[in-house]
Amino acid sequence: MKLQKIHLMGLVLPLIFGGCSMNSVEKQGWDKVFVKSDKVEIKKVSFKNRYGITLVGDLYIPQNKAAKKMPAIAISGPFGAVKEQASGLYAQTLAENGFITLAFDPSYTGESGGEPRHVASPDINTEDFSAAVDFLSNHLNVDSEKIGILGICGFGGFALNAAAIDTRIKATVASTMYDMTRVSAHGYNDSVEENARYELKQKLNAQRTEDFKKGTYAKADSLPEKLTGSEPQFVKDYFGYYKTPRGFHARSINSNGNWNTTSSIALINMPILAYSDEIRTPVLLVHGEKAHSRYFSEDAFKKLKGNNKELLIIKDANHVDLYDNLEKIPFKKIIEFFRKNLK
Repeated sequence: MKLQKIHLMGLVLPLIFGGCSMNSVEKQGWDKVFVKSDKVEIKKVSFKNRYGITLVGDLYIPQNKAAKKMPAIAISGPFGAVKEQASGLYAQTLAENGFITLAFDPSYTGESGGEPRHVASPDINTEDFSAAVDFLSNHLNVDSEKIGILGICGFGGFALNAAAIDTRIKATVASTMYDMTRVSAHGYNDSVEENARYELKQKLNAQRTEDFKKGTYAKADSLPEKLTGSEPQFVKDYFGYYKTPRGFHARSINSNGNWNTTSSIALINMPILAYSDEIRTPVLLVHGEKAHSRYFSEDAFKKLKGNNKELLIIKDANHVDLYDNLEKIPFKKIIEFFRKNLK
């Protein structure tokens, strides 16, 4: 079957370099980096994934919702971000348009549980999406047959991996997607060859020995506190979001912390898109025309099968424009996609 392709409509690499509870977010004040909407109700929720890790999320529910059960969307990302940043903005906007949405912090990050902190796992982070589907499937106001997921940046890749294994997911959107396993193993634009990768693995495993000896986890490099002007443009773009009032959040690894150095070991060894060609449900990939990461979505799209897969390239947009730029994020298209496929 012919794939549908729509063109030009208009993480950072980790810089290595069942029960639930809820309470009103209002009691704690507004802790998001985006403007609060008066069209949705927001509740703090918690739930466990299959590994027993407690995940924490914000549930966005449309005001004046109809009595009937509603479609729902679980949202996470970017890689190294928290639910008070881009995923919350996506969740709030989609909730304004008739969906129950859940923006959640992945395992080991933000308000979610898991020790040690600031660890990534291709398995567990994929499972986090399925755990969110567990929660939504059992929510009184959700139609369990109408659940989709949306992943941003690195969690766009994990979202595709979840869609490949979890048949309860009826539609998937990946926005400004990174394949964290590919970039960890092969570098940007696949510039790291086998010998260099072997040297990296030697360094990372030597660091494991040191971490065990010291009883602590060495921290990877993070975004600089100040720019010198000599950084690559994509680093400047990340800085402009995570390190300024535009997107800074104290709980975000990319704003105010570091990944563990050895966090990438599992990512190097486990390609998450191995079975993406077996996704039978609709997929929408959205990426910026000028994003350094654009090739991730283009290559992922080539592997997808069926006539219900789309690639949307946003003219003049860079990678982080799709975090929060309301003039660039194609919310109209995303909303239409979910309405069509979660009906």
